[in-house]
Amino acid sequence: MWLIYPIGVCWWSAETPAAAAAVAEQGTASHASSSAKTVKAERASAAAEARREGFKVPPHAVKPAEVIKLAKKQVGVHEGKGGMTKYHRWYVSTPHAKETAKRDGGFSVKEYNGAQWCNMFVSWLGAQTGVKNMGWDAYTVQHANWFKETGRWGHTAKPGSVVFFDWQDGSKAGIGDIDHVGIVVKDNGNGKITTIEGNTDNAVKEKVRDKSQVVGFGYPDYAR
Repeated sequence: MWLIYPIGVCWWSAETPAAAAAVAEQGTASHASSSAKTVKAERASAAAEARREGFKVPPHAVKPAEVIKLAKKQVGVHEGKGGMTKYHRWYVSTPHAKETAKRDGGFSVKEYNGAQWCNMFVSWLGAQTGVKNMGWDAYTVQHANWFKETGRWGHTAKPGSVVFFDWQDGSKAGIGDIDHVGIVVKDNGNGKITTIEGNTDNAVKEKVRDKSQVVGFGYPDYAR
């Protein structure tokens, strides 16, 4: 236990009960202040580390509605010169880009610039909102495999879930056949889902897709 003695107060005795109470009160206040500073410093350190990793905010309890809201705000964002977007620039700036580039062949992270970006868009949404276990990747197959390997893979459309598509064989396809990825806004209840997807006609768009085109869904750890 830490013992904090107020400056200017004789800590080995107290002449009256009131003096003793004053000493105790000052000691408690000083300890509380020290604890608050420690917590503040730890939070600042966590935030700095999260930013170094590429998060805008540290991972925390996030509801699906928050991610969907941010995704909707992106609708209409188009590619710029060279096929570039802010999602490319963000992904390339993260340490994870070096890891995935090494994993997928050892190429330079610069090769992500102007590349297909549907998965970078989904990853960006998670990093901006701080969703736990949404996963980051530039390659849809690897991202889907990560969801499956971590026990977060399934076939039920849920708001905020990450949806993976195959245009040729759809739900009959395997993870290795995945072509595209987006975020589920809602299950429309008629065999279709509403989604928001990046890299759709070179832009972020809201779409209505048949479930028959879906290979599977990845489930981040959302707040309930």
